[in-house]
This record gives sequence, structure tokens and C-alpha cells, in this order.
Amino acid sequence: MDQLEARQFPAQVFARKLKSDDDNLLAMLYTDNYAHLERYVLKNGGTGDEAKDVYQEAFIAVWRNIQLDRFSPATEAEFGAYLIRVAKNKWIDELRRNKNIRMVSVDEKHEADIVAQNDGNETDTYIDAVKKQYRHLGARCRELLGRFYFHKQSLREIAEAFDWTEPSAKNNKYRCLKQLRELVLGKGMK
Repeated sequence: MDQLEARQFPAQVFARKLKSDDDNLLAMLYTDNYAHLERYVLKNGGTGDEAKDVYQEAFIAVWRNIQLDRFSPATEAEFGAYLIRVAKNKWIDELRRNKNIRMVSVDEKHEADIVAQNDGNETDTYIDAVKKQYRHLGARCRELLGRFYFHKQSLREIAEAFDWTEPSAKNNKYRCLKQLRELVLGKGMK
């Protein structure tokens, strides 16, 4: 089977070949998706060997989810997107576990801007204002932000603790940060 032929599978055929461990299809998918993750790992403090390890773990996890009917991609694009998402999460977990550096997603960078918009000479004043206004947040927001920033818990762990979904935990964290920013900018910096 050539690569062009594999990309032209109808959805049912793609899913069936994937589930039946078609060696050619699996090899093509493995090769086609690796470069994207390798660039991500290298940009975020990793090595080529670490990228290979994380990618292999992710590929096996995705393959296992397919075999257990937890995930059923209809196209190569669906498969690739899911694989890369799993691999990136594994890399972030690896970084946190090794405490090399704290991985920051694009969304978290945006959220950090909400909390930390200050000049170098205003840093102490800003930190004092954040500490002061943090006490005025509701108990739920204090606990959520404390778990994330002070205890370094993942959004998944926070979601479990609050009995939320992971996206709900992310949204609530964003709302709490926004509320803290409004308190700081409205009262704390004056």
C-alpha cells in the first residue's frame, strides 16, 4: 500500500484497518506525526531522545485506546490530532515530574498576562497587592488558585477534587484569575 492509497480510505476502512493493526498504516501514521511532536519537545527544553520516548509512549497509549474502543478515529487527521494532544500532555507531565521547567501552554501565557502586567520597578507593589486582594477572593477561588499555583496540581487533579470536568476547571481558573486581576487593578495598586 502506498501512502496516497492510505490517505484515500473511506472512514470505515481507515478505522477497521487501524483497529486490525495494519502494519503499513500504523508505520505511516507513526512516521507522519513524529516531526510535529519532536519540534514541540525541542522547543520546550527536551532532547531528541526524550521526544522519541514520549512519542512512543503516546503512540502506544493511543493504539491501546483504539483497541479498547475508547477512541475511534475516522481519518488520519483525527488520529494525528489526538496522538499529538496525548504526546504533548505526556511531555508536560514529564517536565512537571522532573521539575526541569514549568511548561506553559499558550492559554496559560495569556492567563499569566492577566495576573502579571507590571513594570520591573512595580513588582514588589504588585506582589503585595496580589497577596492582599487574594484574601478577598471567595473560598473556592482561593482553593483553586492555591492548588494550581502553590501546590502545582494539574487541571486534571483540580477537576477531580472539585468534581468538575477538566475544561470546567480551566474555565473556573480563568474566571478566578480575572476576578483577582480586577481586585488588584481596582483596589490593590492605589
